[in-house]
Amino acid sequence: MAINLDDAKIYQKNDPDGMLARIKELPLQCKQAWQAAMSFPLPADYGKIDKVVILGMGGSAIGGDLVRSLVQAESKIPVIVHRDYGLPAFVDDKTLLIASSYSGNTEETLSGFEPALKTGAKKLVMTTGGKLQKLAEANKIPVFKIEYIAQPRAALGFSFLPTLGVMQKLGFIQDKSANVAETVQVLEQLSAKLDEESSVKANPAKQLAQRLHGCLPVVYGAGIAAEAAHRWKTQLNENGKAWAFYEAFPELNHNATVGYQLPKELASKVRVVLLRSTTFNARVKLRYDVTCELLKQAGVAYEYVDGEGKSALAQMMSLVMMGDFTSYYLAILYGVDPSPVKVISYLKERLEKNK
Repeated sequence: MAINLDDAKIYQKNDPDGMLARIKELPLQCKQAWQAAMSFPLPADYGKIDKVVILGMGGSAIGGDLVRSLVQAESKIPVIVHRDYGLPAFVDDKTLLIASSYSGNTEETLSGFEPALKTGAKKLVMTTGGKLQKLAEANKIPVFKIEYIAQPRAALGFSFLPTLGVMQKLGFIQDKSANVAETVQVLEQLSAKLDEESSVKANPAKQLAQRLHGCLPVVYGAGIAAEAAHRWKTQLNENGKAWAFYEAFPELNHNATVGYQLPKELASKVRVVLLRSTTFNARVKLRYDVTCELLKQAGVAYEYVDGEGKSALAQMMSLVMMGDFTSYYLAILYGVDPSPVKVISYLKERLEKNK
């Protein structure tokens, strides 16, 4: 029996832990996280750095990826996201090391943070607690305490905005307060358009989820939309419990486009979603156009999703929100609870047994 996304009862049945409510709270998260970041005290010498290194995995790392993408055209120092075990060898006393783990117990993050304690790097922790908070407090390292309770991926505002706020407070980027205010407003308006009370006929996220149902989603993005595409991929995986992939322009034009030909049987099952922003330059826009010509020639369906708002921040986060809602409705169409990630829990249990 086909699932009716306009039936309010299915959300009560399939979403007992309230993932939809967390998605709708993204604008509130952004507002609260920014206010907390602006009032968070940083040691005076934390601005004496030449790079930012963020330790994190999964939902705790994507905020760092978004910051890196957003500030790379403005910041004079690089932002590097380390999604792995251990600590990069270049971490030194000119490094601001941010350890981001929602639970505070992510083993990869801890494996990098523990050796970092022996370095002269400036350190900052973002977490709800766990071993990471205990280590930080024992070593008198500032802790930005996350008070928002949710799945790590559903607390994006608290991994993204505080990191952006730190970059601003240390003087590496311009004041983003006006952009944050615009972003909150754009997200509030978008949430109202995409929530469960908006009918399929008027709801782009419900419509897109229906088109992705039964297909293999591949999400493309460039510039600030590249990491938004990354977020789409992970949300389709974790919320939708579905296969999904992402690629970034212009790199995908040097390899991925060649692969449209084979196997021919896949063409009808793949659907490409191209995320766009008005911040793109003319050459990137042309690449989007030509890539879509190639997809059409290969018989692969595709469509565009455009960022909303004026600022790069608003456009990035509106693309993120559209992906969050789409992944949620796809979960409903598949008849799965979007919140639990049982296979990740299983993997962690197996790793714990084999320490």
